Amino acid sequence: MILEMKVPSPGESITEVEIAEWLVSDGDYVEKDQPIAEVDSDKATLELPAEQSGTITLKAEVGDAVAVGAVVCLIDTSASAPEGASKDAESTMGGGDEGSGSNAEKDLAQDQKATPNSEDHKKAPQPAQAKETYASGVASPAAKKILDEKGIDSKGVKGTGRDGRITKDDAVKAVPSMGTPTGGNRGESRTKLSMLRRKVAERLVSAKNETAMLTTFNEVDMSPIFALRKEYKEAFKEKHGVSLGFMSFFTKAVVRALQMYPAVNSMIDGKEMLSYDFCDISIAVSGPKGLMVPVIRNAENLTFRGIEAEVKRLALRARDGDITVDEMTGGTFTITNGGVFGSMLSTPIINPPQSAILGMHNIVERPIAKDGLIAIAPIMYVAVSYDHRIIDGKESVGFLVAIKEALENPEEILMDGDVKKALEM
Repeated sequence: MILEMKVPSPGESITEVEIAEWLVSDGDYVEKDQPIAEVDSDKATLELPAEQSGTITLKAEVGDAVAVGAVVCLIDTSASAPEGASKDAESTMGGGDEGSGSNAEKDLAQDQKATPNSEDHKKAPQPAQAKETYASGVASPAAKKILDEKGIDSKGVKGTGRDGRITKDDAVKAVPSMGTPTGGNRGESRTKLSMLRRKVAERLVSAKNETAMLTTFNEVDMSPIFALRKEYKEAFKEKHGVSLGFMSFFTKAVVRALQMYPAVNSMIDGKEMLSYDFCDISIAVSGPKGLMVPVIRNAENLTFRGIEAEVKRLALRARDGDITVDEMTGGTFTITNGGVFGSMLSTPIINPPQSAILGMHNIVERPIAKDGLIAIAPIMYVAVSYDHRIIDGKESVGFLVAIKEALENPEEILMDGDVKKALEM
């Protein structure tokens, strides 16, 4: 019986996928539920398992865009599993002698071709020897002027003029040029963008073209958070099994600011503004297939431990390629952290259809004014890009200031004055 394997629907609104990689070869015997291919949608990379055991015939190639429901391979379920050594091992052992003989013949042919016949060698015409005269290696007046100006010794220049004389053209070619390649590697390669990467590119361009995007900046003194983490991070990790990172503080500060400025937690839907009374926070992470944005659902209900555990879970799933479409769908606001790559400052692009995004950056010790004195403190620059169509400048600036206030006074604002209770210590 021949079974037609069709592309399943990875999620709502997805109409086609791209064959990212075949994990088996044409003619292989596959077991039921064995992963046979990886397919890219515009949201995630998914594994395609074999529906039955049998011999597989591939109907699509790597890089092909295949519609959902289309046949990608055939499985002959009447075929029997191979006995003894695997097909690969059999092909290696069974064809070893023939392959070796073939290679030996090729090597012999190469040797014979590379070793010239003595008679042929005698008959081969010998290149004419260049005529040596008093003019050989002597520069013409024009060539000598060029070489002298550039400090080049004429002894290192090969003359192509009559009797080996160095011409003006020889001198010009001998002068190194910063604009002319001089033997360095100038190769290039082309790689087809994955469907996920192309979709991300389309969305970013769309966000730039279809929104009135502006960015506002501020700076945050991270000293209070550094002090809290230094005091509690070891006990926190020992008790909860996750690290007390910066993301939980930023997520808590963002949730508070979103509740203070509801327009930032909204999006445009046609001629209407759609606002949410919950905070689904998207966290931009870099995965093996590119940028992914998993979502922390109802972040307003999570504790510091809950946020850190969810961030770790989603980041690991994104890294391992196990993230699902549902885990990346939705989100009312996005946080992106370019600081992990060393970014000092950036203007993050809105993740549509959301209306705003917070950019975190690296933390650097900088001189600041404290109580009328110059002090050194760990400073992070933060940025909020927003859609000016529904978020006014006053709201965007107020939103970022609210985040700054919470991060610079986390014990009072984010922990209600009780650090141990907030950290569930």
